[in-house]
Amino acid sequence: MAEGAVVVFTTVGRGGDANRISNLLVEERLAGCVSVLGGMRSTYRWEGRVVEEGEVLLLIKTTAARLPELRERLLAEHPYEVPEVLVLEAREVPEPYARWLEESVTPSS
Repeated sequence: MAEGAVVVFTTVGRGGDANRISNLLVEERLAGCVSVLGGMRSTYRWEGRVVEEGEVLLLIKTTAARLPELRERLLAEHPYEVPEVLVLEAREVPEPYARWLEESVTPSS
């Protein structure tokens, strides 16, 4: 098992934003893969009231080494005033996947 893989969670309100951000992160080699899960409802407190809205969840797979650049780009491109950016370390990653992920996020020379 290799170490260094992380999964970043973020939500956006529209599928168009999800697709734009997903493509950008993968094209720029900041993420190896972004899984987009639509059709969810989020309930949260915003500006003193409880809000319920539809959202799209992005599961962004990258490496710890690429995380600072990914976070910076994600925050710059995110449509929300206060974006959710939650990072989870992947504790057990099969070597072939870890190798693929590392290759996917390594900038071209």
